This record gives sequence, structure tokens and C-alpha cells, in this order.
Amino acid sequence: MSEFVLVAGARLGAWAWDEVVVELRAAAHGVHALTLSGLAERRGEPAGQRTHVRDIVEEVERLDLWDVVLVGHSYAGIPVGQAAELIGERLGRVVFVDASVPADGKSFLWGWDSAGVEASIADNGGFWPAASAAHFAGQGLTDEQISRIVSGSTPHPGATLTEPAVLTGSLGDLPATYVKCLLDDPEPSEDVVELLKSDRWALAELDTGHWPMFSRPRELAAVLHRAATGI
Repeated sequence: MSEFVLVAGARLGAWAWDEVVVELRAAAHGVHALTLSGLAERRGEPAGQRTHVRDIVEEVERLDLWDVVLVGHSYAGIPVGQAAELIGERLGRVVFVDASVPADGKSFLWGWDSAGVEASIADNGGFWPAASAAHFAGQGLTDEQISRIVSGSTPHPGATLTEPAVLTGSLGDLPATYVKCLLDDPEPSEDVVELLKSDRWALAELDTGHWPMFSRPRELAAVLHRAATGI
């Protein structure tokens, strides 16, 4: 079976994948949830976007993983997409879970009306502050799940959001699955729509919100299993 490397989005750590890890291991996959520098138990470590790319590549190489399925949720699609290009023949597939996708020379904030985020980073010592419970409303989460996310979140290193991505090839050439969470927005973004025109990309949908590892962990694990196995 495959070796999954799971990377959660902004403000989250490896802990966010706990329920998905159980499901994937039950399906006989190797599973490695990764906390990026500056977050969760690694809070305080300096981090820019290239740091996060290195975190992922070094984890794959340190564990000598092959047939790797790199999974990036939300912000983590930016470093995961870059890492997928760098690990070469070790890559089995990359899965973007309701994620941003990198574009060479563009940051995570590219295409946003991002002035408010940039001001927030400047006002908070270079970090994007953790979100309040209200941020998670309407995303298919229970009050208990929202409380868990809020209590576990840490401020996110701002440089990882503002530094540009570096790609040498086209993401469309990589074997990829894009998982669209329909409560967040029923349609993929324009850049994802273009990538889905590649015969190496596939689309999967989940009828839940932007944090499916909490709201629908079993269903998300099943989508990841199918992406890895083609079943």
C-alpha cells in the first residue's frame, strides 16, 4: 500500500489528522502526519514558505518513503505542490484537499483581497492570528469540533503566506487528485479548473466544509484511499 504524508492547513499541526490516520492505517497504508515548522508543537521555530517545502521533502527522505501520497489541505497545498515536484520518483500521487495550489512566483495570498491578512500579520509580530469560533460556522462542524480546532490552533508564520512559490515544471504534469469540499464553495477556483483539464488530474467531491478531517474523517480517508489505489 501507499505511504501517506498528511499536511494540514494554516494554524494546524499533525494532530488535525488523528481520525484520518486511524482510518488509513486500518486500510494497511503507511501514514505520517507532519507538523510544519512554527506550528503546534513546533511553535517558535522560524519559518518561511521554503522552510515548509523543506520540511516535507526532508520527512520523505528521512523516512526513505516510496510510493508517497502527499496530501495538502488548504494553505498546505502550496508547499505540498512544490514538494511533490522535488521528491521525483518517490511520488505516487499528490492530493489537494480543498487547497490552494502553487503557481511559480505567486504567494498563497495571490489573487485574494489580502490587504486585511497582510495588515493582521504586520500587527501581530509577523504572524497570522488564530481564528475565532465564528470563522468555522457553516462548515458542517459540530460545536465540539469547532472547539477542538480553535483550542489546538496556533498563530501562523506570516512569511509562509507572503513568499512566492518556486516551480520548475507544470503541476498539470503531476499525478494529482483535487478534493473539493462543497459547503466551502461548490466550484473549484479558476486555476484548479485549468489544472483539471490535464489527463493526470482527477476531481473528487465531499459534501462538507473546508475542514473535512474533522467533519468527515472517514469519508475523507476513503477518498484518499481511492486516490492512492485507483479503486
